Amino acid sequence: MESRTTGSLLRIWSILVVLFLYVPLAVIVLYAFNRSNVQTWPIEHFSTRWFSVAWHDQEVRDAFVLSFKVACAATAVALVLGTAASFAVARYRFFGVNSVSFLVVIPIALPGVITGIALQSSFAVAGIPFSLWTIMIGHATFCIVIVFNNVIARLRRMQPSIEDASMDLGANGLQTFRYVLFPELRSALVAGGLLAFALSWDEVIVTIFTAGGNTTIPIWIWTGLRTGGSGSEINVVAAVVVVLSIVPVYCAQRLTTGTGDGRAAAEDQLRPALETFRQLSATRYLREAEALMAIPA
Repeated sequence: MESRTTGSLLRIWSILVVLFLYVPLAVIVLYAFNRSNVQTWPIEHFSTRWFSVAWHDQEVRDAFVLSFKVACAATAVALVLGTAASFAVARYRFFGVNSVSFLVVIPIALPGVITGIALQSSFAVAGIPFSLWTIMIGHATFCIVIVFNNVIARLRRMQPSIEDASMDLGANGLQTFRYVLFPELRSALVAGGLLAFALSWDEVIVTIFTAGGNTTIPIWIWTGLRTGGSGSEINVVAAVVVVLSIVPVYCAQRLTTGTGDGRAAAEDQLRPALETFRQLSATRYLREAEALMAIPA
């Protein structure tokens, strides 16, 4: 009886938490279809006219383009540096390895205001003008953490012996990564990249301190709310940002959890590595045979 009561209470609490998180987002989406520019409830008339207004607003379009460029650049940097850091921590033992892992992860735990002020001061001291690249650097500081956590979790589930076996069969480091490790890490890399993109796409706090005169979509929304811009147009842009943020997060969640039979999925992931082993083994045997045939009798 107690377990049933506990289960019911947990379900009710879970529903309340979900409603607390998503009802405000649903209200924003509903207001995006409000024909009036005055935000009243209930909405009397629905219309899509504000979508047309937002689409033809050049400032909004420029902000979308800049946000997309920044998110793509930050994601690319995060994929390279986050993957490299995860390999260093997971596959090598050196003095301070735990400190390196801590330093990589800590930016995501720091308040955005602290990170933004630190970056703004650093750029000012170095004499670096604010631009797309300063925004990208600011976003990359926390996007790296997302990729790092995804890749290192996958690496810790993989046996280092498969890399040693690949090397023993004659593959160099690049071949081992391309044919053996990459098929195993592919879903973790894609999931980490999608989450990093989503995180960069709607980041506002760090962007305020690193953007200078540049305007991303979150900055445009924040400025419109602060200066009393068109509420309906802001709701439309905010609704689009919400939808575009949910899509990569959902895709990343599907990639990390997986679907279908776990054993079949694992076999599918291992199949490219096994095929590579066979090819490398055949190549090695051919080389040894050629070497033996070249030895004079």
